[in-house]
Amino acid sequence: MEINVNFLDNLRLEAKFDDFTVITDQPIRYKGDGSAPSPFDYFLASSALCAAYFVRVYCLSRDIPTHNIRLSQNNIVDPENRYNQIFKIQVELPEDISEKDRQGILRSIDRCTVKKVIQTGPDFQIEVVDNLAEDAQALLMVAPDAEHRTFIEGKDLPLEQTIANMTKILADLGMKIEIASWRNIVPHVWSLHIRDAASPMCFTNGKGATKESALCSALGEFIERLNCNFFYNDQYFGEEIANAEYVHYPNEKWFGLMEHDELPDGILDDYTLAIYNPEGELAGSNLIDTNSGRIDRGICALPFVRKSDGQNVYFPSNLIENLFLSNGMSAGNTLPEAQVQCLSEIFERAVKKQILEEELALPDVPREVLEKYPDIVEGIAELEKQGFPILVKDASLGGQFPVMCVTLMNPRTGGVFASFGAHPSLHVALERSLTELMQGRSFEGLNDMPPPTFNSLAVTEPHNFVEHFIDSTGVVSWRFFSAKSDYEFVEWDFSGDHGDTNETEADRLFAILEEMGKEVYMATYEELGAPACRILVPGYSEVYPVEDLIWDNTNKALDYREDILNLHRLDEDQLQDLVERLEESQIDNYETITTLIGVEFDENTVWGQLTVLELKLLIYLALQRHEEALEQVEAFLQYNDNTVERGLFYRAVQAVLEIALDDELELDDFMVNFRRMFGADTMAAVAGSVDGSVRFYGLTPTNMQLEGLDKHLRLIESYKKLHAARGAKRVAG
Repeated sequence: MEINVNFLDNLRLEAKFDDFTVITDQPIRYKGDGSAPSPFDYFLASSALCAAYFVRVYCLSRDIPTHNIRLSQNNIVDPENRYNQIFKIQVELPEDISEKDRQGILRSIDRCTVKKVIQTGPDFQIEVVDNLAEDAQALLMVAPDAEHRTFIEGKDLPLEQTIANMTKILADLGMKIEIASWRNIVPHVWSLHIRDAASPMCFTNGKGATKESALCSALGEFIERLNCNFFYNDQYFGEEIANAEYVHYPNEKWFGLMEHDELPDGILDDYTLAIYNPEGELAGSNLIDTNSGRIDRGICALPFVRKSDGQNVYFPSNLIENLFLSNGMSAGNTLPEAQVQCLSEIFERAVKKQILEEELALPDVPREVLEKYPDIVEGIAELEKQGFPILVKDASLGGQFPVMCVTLMNPRTGGVFASFGAHPSLHVALERSLTELMQGRSFEGLNDMPPPTFNSLAVTEPHNFVEHFIDSTGVVSWRFFSAKSDYEFVEWDFSGDHGDTNETEADRLFAILEEMGKEVYMATYEELGAPACRILVPGYSEVYPVEDLIWDNTNKALDYREDILNLHRLDEDQLQDLVERLEESQIDNYETITTLIGVEFDENTVWGQLTVLELKLLIYLALQRHEEALEQVEAFLQYNDNTVERGLFYRAVQAVLEIALDDELELDDFMVNFRRMFGADTMAAVAGSVDGSVRFYGLTPTNMQLEGLDKHLRLIESYKKLHAARGAKRVAG
């Protein structure tokens, strides 16, 4: 994690990281002002808080209340050496906690991350650099040389060389990548989380059987998502990019809107129009891109090559971002390597969807087949040792597809987690299933999986598949666990002979789609220095339903973005118009404004927690429409998952509104006790909100230039690096 420090007045310092700011000071006796804890105080507190966090996680996973648990830490200083200290952590547990859980809580404290880092002894490296922003972090891996050449199945270069190449690409872009976390709690199962230090919203997770393969996975995913603009999906690019010569790619093409809003000629082809516009209901305005919002320019479309004849077909960027998410994207050492990964991912998700929707039961992989892969057997054995039964299933549907499945059962909670993996090699597909299962997860994290169900509607509804796509935490049918499988086990192999290349494997995977009658479209990106591609298989590889283009399109943001960002500048008529449009829109009351308008707010601010319901409530208060405001307050309080402070604010608003709407009550009669209950500052804001003198309490003013929205501005700066690199490549070409 990158922590940037600013020097304030006297000895006060400000540390900024992610969306947080920490202020430190020194005691007056050390010439400070005593206005904040010292850096060392924060260090001591971090150890106690970390220990308490692990206690809390342990108790939550076992439904043990923590209100009677007390934890304390004291540091005992050696009088002869003040750097030699004992951190004494004491925990007081209620008598009704079992001996087993007492020992479990003590073991959980022992897992405290701060404690383990201190015990290991961090290595401090201090250096001077010319420019902090441009200093690309070394990823702590060995540089490629003759002695370090690790080849794995599916990679066309050694892991060390692949890591070096991808690290250089990111450094050349000015992306300062940091490793936020590593996990290796099961043998031969590694995962990590990397992110752009300047814009942590740009992050990826990697997985693999070794730390090097996991790092390769994370870096490759980072580069693929840069190439395909996925980090910036649904996000507003800002006025500068929106008004630039090109918005997404130099080879994009714009199609003006037609007089009657029909689709312009030249967008899509007959094959895709039959899929995306079967009833002729899709309008041109449905396809305006969310990122620029340039209604005046029309529809931004990107060229994809149709595999059957090599012709370019223009896909609206809006359609891609609404339906496909990250499915079918990859980067590799070579284009065929990337294609194999793309196609494997497409098959993995499509087959998983079919298995879920049809509630299929899969055959077990025989023990004698599993034993060919001892590393995988060892990883499974460790999970079972921890109390998680594991099922290893053949998901190839009788040898049709290169897909495997590893399913974990949690007897503590009754939850299950079905993890799928795909690759032409059965071994690699099985390894990916296992590493995907544990990617970024702790044993405690496995307590959050939902239980299976016989309710077919819960399994087959579209949102469940989206949940499976995002993090595999959707619902699985009990029928999946039947011993009577719908297919026989096949020890399949789409990789051919050992000497076969990625190019041959890619051809085999393309052939499966051709036999299914599927048309394939591909865009290739090599501008950043590594081959990357995006493959679309219309009618097969979409994540969201096609109907979303009409009924739940992300470009609904264009109806509200400018008004919401200029909220504090709207007059009464404009506010009236905005709230009426929100009421008529049928947008979910609990959709966040971040999601609605494609702008990232600091999640620790009121803007960051703001929902459509709360926005309507604040507008009704500003318009002095007290009856409607009271209705919204009651709904907010009924389903409130906002901060405690915000909840109390609206408790007070509810009380004051009820007084305002009752002719027999006077606010002055209650203010003394209201102030005692909620505080004088809160009541001043509440009274002002109800009488109209305070508007949009808690929302800091901003505008279409995103003033004060540092989180989103950092995201745009990240995209500008990518945008500039594409422009430079076009000029050089």
